[in-house]
Amino acid sequence: MATLIRKYKLPSGQMKEDRIIDEERIERYLGMFDRNDLKQIQAGQKVTIDKDEWQLLP
Repeated sequence: MATLIRKYKLPSGQMKEDRIIDEERIERYLGMFDRNDLKQIQAGQKVTIDKDEWQLLP
């Protein structure tokens, strides 16, 4: 089961991490990446988009 991890900073400065395990939600999120970012995230690398850090773990 794949896990999509999203790390982001709240306006208060606190770091927050979401772990997404629902396959439908993962597919929906992956749809917002461009081609190059999608290749990187599918390879397990960290991708930063608008100050949010994303990583897909197998």
